[in-house]
Amino acid sequence: MKIRPLHDRVVVKRIERRKTASGIVIPDSATEKPEQGEVVAIGGGKRLQDGSVLPLHLKIGDQVLFGKYAGQTVKIDGEEWLVLREDDVLAVVEQDGQPLKKAA
Repeated sequence: MKIRPLHDRVVVKRIERRKTASGIVIPDSATEKPEQGEVVAIGGGKRLQDGSVLPLHLKIGDQVLFGKYAGQTVKIDGEEWLVLREDDVLAVVEQDGQPLKKAA
């Protein structure tokens, strides 16, 4: 199933982190929901007062940081997605000035 967000909304897939930097595996019962994810779909842009559309700064594949209680979690076909406004995104995670690439 495809998801197409409207206006200035983005759909994010949370990035699960189950290991610490030192390699310790954390059980599901001890973890909080991650506040980092990958943008999987974007809307057409924010409609301004004069009727024009301001395009989004985010693009599909960007890894982003968002607030703990930001957005709305939805479950579709057994998968959990987070729908947020672009304003709810705090930052894009980059390495050496370039957006992070999805790990293969």
